[in-house]
Amino acid sequence: MRGLRLHGDRDLRLDSLPDPAPPGPGEVLLRIRAVALNHIDVWGHRGMAFAQRNLPLVVGAEAVGEVVAVGAGVTAWAPGDRAAPYGALTCGHCRACTSGQDNLCENVRGVMGFHLDGFCRDFVTMPERLLVRVPDQLSWDDAACGAITFSTVEHMLFDNAKLEPGETILVHAAGSGIGTVAIRMAKAIGCTVIATAGSDEKCARALELGADHVVNYTTKNFSTTARRVTGKRGVDVVFEHVGASTWAGSLLSLRMGGRLVTCGSTSGVSAETNLMMLFQRQLRIFGSFGASMRNIADGYAKMAAGIRPVLDTVVPLERFGDGLARLENRAVFGKIVVTL
Repeated sequence: MRGLRLHGDRDLRLDSLPDPAPPGPGEVLLRIRAVALNHIDVWGHRGMAFAQRNLPLVVGAEAVGEVVAVGAGVTAWAPGDRAAPYGALTCGHCRACTSGQDNLCENVRGVMGFHLDGFCRDFVTMPERLLVRVPDQLSWDDAACGAITFSTVEHMLFDNAKLEPGETILVHAAGSGIGTVAIRMAKAIGCTVIATAGSDEKCARALELGADHVVNYTTKNFSTTARRVTGKRGVDVVFEHVGASTWAGSLLSLRMGGRLVTCGSTSGVSAETNLMMLFQRQLRIFGSFGASMRNIADGYAKMAAGIRPVLDTVVPLERFGDGLARLENRAVFGKIVVTL
């Protein structure tokens, strides 16, 4: 079978790999149909793995596939079923795993495509407990965006920030994969959305997507806009994943008791924080990484109900590197999907 492997920093090669063995007890063999790109793929490509990994490494952290075989004892899955594999190898036994907080696993072996071989290969064998069923009405391209993109937003907005209908939310990087989904999920429950983007073109597309107000952060101060739109009160929630360049303004945009949820730091990992403002205004900051299996299922339910991902580009496996370059250069609006 084919496998796209990282042999060194920025050194991707399409290799021939051994065919997979039949699935063992409790295992399921998937034929991968599509992979969606994320910033974690860019970090891995650059060599920013944050932990020990062995190269060459099969890349790809978010995928969807079709069941082709099941091992002994597997009763919930059959050939032809559509499934999304969880993006990390969790233990399944620790307190976090057994309570449904999969992304807090105490004994996680690593993230697929980042620390461990990922999904850019024709076949992959997974434990059946790490598969989520994909609704039949979804295309492979849309479904590829469920295991990380939709679930990350679901976890950020509703588990952590606890976004409520009618609230006002500031969504950064409206053209990103998670930014586009956050706009659609927030609008679906009747929220007022203020979106930021780095170009007038992306701002216009964010308005088309449903944002109520947009700010080109390269020419205007988004915290000033957030204050103006809310009558100087401030927004209820900030959806943050940019990092250092937006951090101070994000905190200034919040109302008294407002909530900021963050899952990324693409503009830098360190930022100064006004602690006096933090405690005097009683702001709440939530760090969010990954999602639970439940979040993936809930995200697919919303996708099936009509909240579909915005697809920027769909490319074949051989053009994975081109997709990474587009993502790294921020020349995207929505998701890049790679088909196998």
